[in-house]
Amino acid sequence: MRRRDFLRTAGTATLGLALATRTLSAAEPRRPNIVFILADDLGYADLGCYGQTRIKTPHIDSLAAQGIRLTQHYSGNPVCAPSRCTLMTGLHTGHAQVRNNKQVGGERAWELGFTGSGQHPIAEYTLTVAKILKEAGYATGAYGKWGLGTVASSGDPQKQGFDHFYGYICQRQAHTFYPNHLWNDGQVEWIEENKDGAEVKYSHDLIAAKALDFIRRYKDQPFFLYAPFTIPHVALQAPQDALDQYKGQWPDPAYDGGRGYVAHDTPRACYAAMVSRMDASVGSIIALLKELNLEDNTLVIFTSDNGPTFAGGSDPAFFSSASPFRGLKGGVYEGGIRVPSIARWPGRIKPGSTSDHVSAFWDFLPTCCELTGRQIPQDIDGISMLPALLGRDNQKQHEYLYWELNGQQAIRVGDWKALRNKPWLDVELYNLAEDIGEKNNLAKASPDLARRLTEMIDKNRTSSDVFPLPKKPQPKPAATSGPST
Repeated sequence: MRRRDFLRTAGTATLGLALATRTLSAAEPRRPNIVFILADDLGYADLGCYGQTRIKTPHIDSLAAQGIRLTQHYSGNPVCAPSRCTLMTGLHTGHAQVRNNKQVGGERAWELGFTGSGQHPIAEYTLTVAKILKEAGYATGAYGKWGLGTVASSGDPQKQGFDHFYGYICQRQAHTFYPNHLWNDGQVEWIEENKDGAEVKYSHDLIAAKALDFIRRYKDQPFFLYAPFTIPHVALQAPQDALDQYKGQWPDPAYDGGRGYVAHDTPRACYAAMVSRMDASVGSIIALLKELNLEDNTLVIFTSDNGPTFAGGSDPAFFSSASPFRGLKGGVYEGGIRVPSIARWPGRIKPGSTSDHVSAFWDFLPTCCELTGRQIPQDIDGISMLPALLGRDNQKQHEYLYWELNGQQAIRVGDWKALRNKPWLDVELYNLAEDIGEKNNLAKASPDLARRLTEMIDKNRTSSDVFPLPKKPQPKPAATSGPST
């Protein structure tokens, strides 16, 4: 069966045999809650537990100390929307419906509350982790940034398995932390205090508060909380009390704005303040789980959607945000796709442990299936990583991982990684075990291996009319002189 036909079949009313659905009975033990917190553009080394020295992240560091820290975990893509698509569907971007950020609707429509502004929608038949968990009896809520389809489109989060959504439907609107509205279960929620460009209500605080409300509301049944927070994606904006923690700590040349982003007098302090603000929200979630006696029955995962950005006044070099890797957001070198990842489940995950298991976003869906007793769909790219999280020795390994974006393609096979920055360029080849910074291209030294991995790259992409690979530009014909007169 073709992948597209499988997905369409799996998306019908009961999600078909792929889910092997059954309802919860009173005799069954309660299944674990799942909390998935997704930072936006947070670098691998932006957390203290991954080596950061300038930014304070005590709550996330504590999460790592109480759980497991993954050292070889990858995002779904180097940019936002496709990364989220792989997370929701278990498919890498050679097979997924969304392979780039693609805007639909009017660029300024969100200012008026139009539903037609957002990103390319995933199809209504799509099999998502939220649909699987909802069919398993979970309450499902998403709080933050969606990016997979506008309200009332096929990609509306409430058509993709979520009971509730609060936050930004459109990624473009999320370029400000002081919007004049957010979306609340399909309806515009106007923020009067932020009208006419006022900066009063900080969107992250509003979103984080709604996420806590969701936990309180569904504390007596299994729940899946998906919290794709927008921090630290630019624009650089933070409340004054957060900014005061860092102002004056280091040289901080002003950023004058541009390309749609706001200026900031102390951009480095602001970036650090934003990360610490998010860290505090993670702490609030953990504190609430403890208050409600839900800690021991809740798996909490924290990660980032891609590597750190270079835009909007951010300064990843100053913070060594992508250290020790090459590249940043938007690229398929390690700095664009390798991300911090932490999991905590008291009594089940060993405190203070680490794992070098090679994993990626498309592993989340099958992990949730195994965690909740669902049958794992066969025609996906993900592998459950639950054994690695629990420290078991029966963890299956990926044959390969694959990424693509804007004509860039990359594949990892064991310790080897091959990539090309355009389909017509030669493949670069790196041994990550010996060259984590991807500095020594071994393609010419190992031509047979480079050729084999190139073939794997070519085979791991299905065609896409919406997201085609770019074609090699053709040289313009030389100018010819006209006839003499």
